[in-house]
Amino acid sequence: MAGDQSELTVREAGRLGGRKVAEKYGRNFYSEIGKKGGRTVLEQRGQDFFEAIGKKGGTAVRDSHGVDFYSSIGKKGGETVKARHGSDYYARIGKIGGSHKGRKNSSEE
Repeated sequence: MAGDQSELTVREAGRLGGRKVAEKYGRNFYSEIGKKGGRTVLEQRGQDFFEAIGKKGGTAVRDSHGVDFYSSIGKKGGETVKARHGSDYYARIGKIGGSHKGRKNSSEE
């Protein structure tokens, strides 16, 4: 670049490009292309691929933050849901889930 301006790093250039795309197409654009990419990967590599990378990521988080981290974020998430939907939310969705008695849970398979 000319004058007093320094060159952009790759990260800075990516961020600027991302902002331009978001301005042009809207933030939902990223969601849509992400979904398309996910479907394509699912078709090419199958469900086992997602399970494997999820397990790998979960193991890395556990090793880096410890097992108590999951308890902590679960409690924070539960408190946020309770604040957003009311204290009886879990009872209401439990009744809805309980009405589907013929279905197996993933833990039963």
